[in-house]
Amino acid sequence: MQSVVLITGMSGSGKSVALKWLEDAGYACVDNLPVHLLKDLIDNAQRGHNRRLAVAIDARSQGDLRELPEMLDSLRSQGTLIRVVFLDADDATLVQRYSESRRRHPLADRMVGNNQPVSLQACISHERELLDRLRNREHVIDTSGLKPVQLRDWMRDLIKTDRPGIIMTLESFAYKQGAPRDADLVFDARCLPNPHYDPALKPLTGLDPPVVTWLEQQPTVGDMIDDIEAFVRKWLPRYTADTRNYLTIAIGCTGGQHRSVYIVETLARRFKDVAGLLKRHRQQPQFSEQRESMDIPA
Repeated sequence: MQSVVLITGMSGSGKSVALKWLEDAGYACVDNLPVHLLKDLIDNAQRGHNRRLAVAIDARSQGDLRELPEMLDSLRSQGTLIRVVFLDADDATLVQRYSESRRRHPLADRMVGNNQPVSLQACISHERELLDRLRNREHVIDTSGLKPVQLRDWMRDLIKTDRPGIIMTLESFAYKQGAPRDADLVFDARCLPNPHYDPALKPLTGLDPPVVTWLEQQPTVGDMIDDIEAFVRKWLPRYTADTRNYLTIAIGCTGGQHRSVYIVETLARRFKDVAGLLKRHRQQPQFSEQRESMDIPA
């Protein structure tokens, strides 16, 4: 069976990193494909028995991006299994990445008004409008603050989850970095006892046994986990019945290191009966501090 992955989203959100990972994973990759050529490309790949195809379509691509949702519906109705990954980032992150790379936004030359150049912020806002419908119906990954190694790991976990039904993602984050844009449901764990104030636990994370033991001894922590599980189990069937393919549940604490990580890990064990279950931790001290920039496409 053919596997088709479409990478789309905001310019500067890391699509080059994602497409490079797919290439390394054995996918035949096509970047900057015109919208109207998508069906022909998939048909040709299928006739050539190419079982792994990855395509990037975004603001650089020729054609009206507003036509893409209907095209995807048509392809899926014809039996094409296509997974769409929408990469996003907040405006401040996108502006910073463009500033560091000194690249022009792909919409800059198309939005010239009164012979005057258009600002980068105006280009970003217009691109959000073009992609809004697509973003609201596909799997979103917020790359704000992510290292490329994290994005590659998240792509690997997502692509290997090739099962029918909803894909439910449990994600921890730090409120001091802002709530992630990819969250459908957000739960705030900042009201719970905080291991950060114990000098022995401060440098550890919610993955470490001493922190796990400490949090297990706090009754309110268990109460919150029970309540979140009950809420999700009650409403998950309704999300699934609404033909939703993806549901991202974000758990936040102040630093995204102790409480939220522990809660996500605990919920992941409790929801192991969900076939398409993913978990993510946005803040992870064990990641290498070596800087690697998100590539910004032309």
